[in-house]
Amino acid sequence: MSDEAQPGHVRIRLDLSYDGAGFSGWAKQAGGRRTVQGEIEDALRTVTRSGGTTYELTVAGRTDAGVHARGQVAHVDLPAGLWEEHREKLLKRLAGRLARDVRIWSLTEAPPGFDARFSAIWRRYAYRVTDHPGGVDPLLRGHVLWHDWPLDVDAMNEAAGRLLGEHDFAAYCKRREGATTIRTLQELSLVRGADGVITATVRADAFCHNMVRSLIGALLFVGDGHRAPDWPGKVLAAGVRDSAVHVVRPHGLTLEEVGYPSDDLLAARSKEARNKRSLPAAPARCC
Repeated sequence: MSDEAQPGHVRIRLDLSYDGAGFSGWAKQAGGRRTVQGEIEDALRTVTRSGGTTYELTVAGRTDAGVHARGQVAHVDLPAGLWEEHREKLLKRLAGRLARDVRIWSLTEAPPGFDARFSAIWRRYAYRVTDHPGGVDPLLRGHVLWHDWPLDVDAMNEAAGRLLGEHDFAAYCKRREGATTIRTLQELSLVRGADGVITATVRADAFCHNMVRSLIGALLFVGDGHRAPDWPGKVLAAGVRDSAVHVVRPHGLTLEEVGYPSDDLLAARSKEARNKRSLPAAPARCC
């Protein structure tokens, strides 16, 4: 995999958003399921009149089924001639071809070394939940989880603070063969808004499968008094999945933003991100 487009091609950055309710996640799947990647690639093939040629997208964060995105980033490598022919009208043509639950906001030539996935230095998600006894505002029901126990936000923030930093998050991830579960959790904080909706901000260099929804599930158990604030940290330290940690429903989760370094550091970041991570070895114990 190259950090640069092949000769004769141009790497294009896409900034986009989507409502995940009608998608079986980002990534293309067998069986004809509707996915964000498949939808955009089909539209791109149609509006550029590319026949049987599909130009594959690389994405910053592969969201699961039902998860939304407001600030998703992807890239695609297009033949230079095709890009030159269509660049002025491509955005508007895609808007006319795509379904209304996915929008592309910009198409720009990426700087050298840019890779939507590997050049990213952080992804920021928001998870929204309400504990209002009456339930969720009907106009927000597709984006806010209802938790039917009162939640103590202070206790949840106390628990969240114990999870920050670089750790092996195996206890909060669905394992994938050959993939590391070591991540750096840069921010995990919760704020209750004037409307009563609690927004959890979760930012990390990267996330493993189900990590955000598992972390929120653990914090909800603290917030409603079923577990003490030190419990999520103990689960993390144990390093194994705990049956008490529930993976909360996907509709409350939105990918809000993806961060990248300055252009001169893109290639170096991409190379670093491809290296398999490990935690520093624990110091040897003396007699």
